[in-house]
Amino acid sequence: MIDNSLVAAVEEAVRRAAADEIMPRYQQLAAHEVLEKNGPYDLVTVADRGAEEHLTAALTRLLPGSVVVGEEAVHADPAAYEAIRGTAPVWIVDPVDGTRQFVHGEPGFCTLVALAVDGELQASWTYAPALDEMAVAVRGQGASLNGKPLRSGSPAPGSPLRVAISHPDYTTPQEKRALLALSVDGVEPRPCGSAGLEYLAVARGELESVAFSWELAWDHAAGLLLVEEAGGTDRTRTGERYRITGGNALPFTAARDTATAERVRALLAEA
Repeated sequence: MIDNSLVAAVEEAVRRAAADEIMPRYQQLAAHEVLEKNGPYDLVTVADRGAEEHLTAALTRLLPGSVVVGEEAVHADPAAYEAIRGTAPVWIVDPVDGTRQFVHGEPGFCTLVALAVDGELQASWTYAPALDEMAVAVRGQGASLNGKPLRSGSPAPGSPLRVAISHPDYTTPQEKRALLALSVDGVEPRPCGSAGLEYLAVARGELESVAFSWELAWDHAAGLLLVEEAGGTDRTRTGERYRITGGNALPFTAARDTATAERVRALLAEA
């Protein structure tokens, strides 16, 4: 299903969308180009919309018969999310993950694309244009960062577990209580930035784990496959693997190795 030519073509499409729609607006956004969707912490910009439109056209052209589930299209029509549970190959797209950072002119944002078939992730692309970092994962073929193999490794014995968790601005009181289970000796939780870049940090061994309280696939699909192909794994609160089709027991975690994932999962299960 996934050959090297398609992987390369998608990478080029992602780079082109960022070059045409995102980077010309980086640190150049006018006030009228930033809008609220569901509140002051849920922002969208002209760059988000332009990049998603660009990618939707490019990706469906590269794989005829495929469909796109994109954050902005689903915001406009929530029923569009159902395509993720369909039989057609589906591209899962977050055009600007870390919109708040992008709006503030900070480099910690990325474009996320994943390809799934029958509910199983097949390939993913994580591109941070302001940092010039492109991470690619292909099921069964490993993960790479800027063309070099990416391995998550395992934490040093006895070292504290650094865990990026759902940012408090985006969590309900109940979710905050669940994530407080990680505030124990030997664990160092901190609010996450761009979810995609936090997954990349796990995949490159710079962060031990993430723990998130929401399951919208565009935030997680690309990063979960990246972590898996780098040698890590994920677990929901009740021990199952995360399903992009939904219905996951939350919060869930992705980690550098199985032992770390189980340790974080066990703490979350106690909440």
